[in-house]
Amino acid sequence: MIYTVDMTQPSTINFAPESKAEEVAQNIRTILTTPLGSSPLARDIGLDYSIIDEPGPIAEARTAAEVTTALAIQEPRAQIVEVSFNGVLSDALKGRLKPVIKFTLAEGVE
Repeated sequence: MIYTVDMTQPSTINFAPESKAEEVAQNIRTILTTPLGSSPLARDIGLDYSIIDEPGPIAEARTAAEVTTALAIQEPRAQIVEVSFNGVLSDALKGRLKPVIKFTLAEGVE
């Protein structure tokens, strides 16, 4: 089954997720919204935000690569199927990239 984490949509944290997929999706959201090195006791959690100042298409490509790499290391229970972007002009003009992540659950990883 393919699950989606859409960063263009607001969400809330559920401290008692009902399924493994919901827990993994919350972890993906946390990783995507955390600048690398900003978490005091987990400096290796998050994304490298230095790519933000790149031109649009380059930033999208580098962000997709960064997201894929970070999630493979930081949330191995998620197998990334696709990283896409919403392409809303108002977000692009404000320098925002909001990825939409599609993933499946990895077999045998707890």
